[in-house]
Amino acid sequence: MKEMIVDSIRVSLVGYQRVVVLKVKGVERYLLIWVGNPEAGSIALALQEIAMPRPLTHDLLRSVIEHLGGRVESVIINDLVDNTFYARIVMGTDGRRLEVDARPSDAIALALRVNVPIYAEDSVLDRAGISPDAEPMTKEEQDKLAVFRNFVNTLDFNDS
Repeated sequence: MKEMIVDSIRVSLVGYQRVVVLKVKGVERYLLIWVGNPEAGSIALALQEIAMPRPLTHDLLRSVIEHLGGRVESVIINDLVDNTFYARIVMGTDGRRLEVDARPSDAIALALRVNVPIYAEDSVLDRAGISPDAEPMTKEEQDKLAVFRNFVNTLDFNDS
């Protein structure tokens, strides 16, 4: 399992889909996760440390967990099935460790609000991680990653 940081949120020029770019801490290896517009906005607000006058959904989730005596310890991007990522929110409460299934976008938005680490399972990184300086891939590996490459080629990387 590798610790990840949120590198950026990007917009695809085709369909204006949002993608969260996670980076392996200390290494040039990335994981791209498509997210909905509301979740992208929530993640962006947390990254920019912008407080809203009323709690958003992820602020509410943080508050409920804390009021019930729990604490979020980390989030894990733990699986990839049919091009869909899965995540777990790891929490502690009453001396117990709990793992709750979540969409990665919600888990990331929550992790940023409570300042806990984000991890990705090695198996997920092996299947979907992108390394700019990676060794040449076989034709079979290239075919498996074609859907990701096509999407990345539609992204607007301008900061404006």
